[in-house]
Amino acid sequence: MLLKILLATAAVAAVLFAVKDGRMLEEAGLVGSCSSVATPAGQTGFWHACRPGKLEGRPDLALKSCVSEGTSGEVEYWRCPARIDARSG
Repeated sequence: MLLKILLATAAVAAVLFAVKDGRMLEEAGLVGSCSSVATPAGQTGFWHACRPGKLEGRPDLALKSCVSEGTSGEVEYWRCPARIDARSG
């Protein structure tokens, strides 16, 4: 009985850790995500392509001093003055 409780507790802790990390939700397509893309010719800065998730829209990188450069389909392109962690979008 005690072993079952310990195993259940460990399983719940593992799931909570995975969800808190965010990668599991991102890989499942439930939350929006951004990835680095090549800077277009003649442009400056660090560029990111952001896609919406099933539970929320595209990440907003404006609070990281980035400027939206437009959308193409569901993807929004952002130009940032400094490198950012694209996962934290």
